[in-house]
Amino acid sequence: MTPDPAAKAGLGTPPPSTPELPGAAPAWVDLHRGILACRRCQEAGYIPEAIPMYQGRPGQRLMLIGQAPGIVELGPRKPFAGRSGAELARWMVRAGFRDDDHFRALTYVTSVTKCFPGKSASGSGDRRPSGAEVALCHPWLEAQLALVRPRLVLLVGGLAHAVFLPGRPLEALVGRLFDAPGVAAGPLLLPLPHPSGASRWLNDAGHRALLDRALALLAEAWPPLAGPANG
Repeated sequence: MTPDPAAKAGLGTPPPSTPELPGAAPAWVDLHRGILACRRCQEAGYIPEAIPMYQGRPGQRLMLIGQAPGIVELGPRKPFAGRSGAELARWMVRAGFRDDDHFRALTYVTSVTKCFPGKSASGSGDRRPSGAEVALCHPWLEAQLALVRPRLVLLVGGLAHAVFLPGRPLEALVGRLFDAPGVAAGPLLLPLPHPSGASRWLNDAGHRALLDRALALLAEAWPPLAGPANG
């Protein structure tokens, strides 16, 4: 059995949206202070208030990239803190993590855009961030990827899929592992559907089977990839 990297190093779940952590290098602190101070989308008029967030610590080699925070995440500034997060935690237990704390101890959690985009015009679910918002936030995501250097990235939801694996339907993504396109020695990419209750994709038995396959792939992939980087 592969040793648990978090337990071996005595590492617990990092506090959300906290740049100043033990062992954090100046580059780590500076990047995350910059993310938390960002007001680009607010100043451009896309959102009324910018409240960026992420959760992670130095040394994590797994990464999750979602779409954007939801309204329930605004208080704790913790990604996937609501019902979607509870469902995600259940998925991660199926993939071999002990619980949500274990998953977050090993996984840097962020999103394509870092702020709550507001509710959709129909009132059902959150608004999908526009291409302009994605472009404004993309330098932060690129910097996070360069700094964290993950070995495995979970892409959760349609916007994350569109950024990294564009032009493919969900059925062609879930249940498969991908190499990062155009990146030599880049991370493996594992797409997942969004765990939101608003999504009806998992109502289909065939789609649930694809999720089962994806979680089985994750259970096999993450243990050897979650340890400290070599060099």
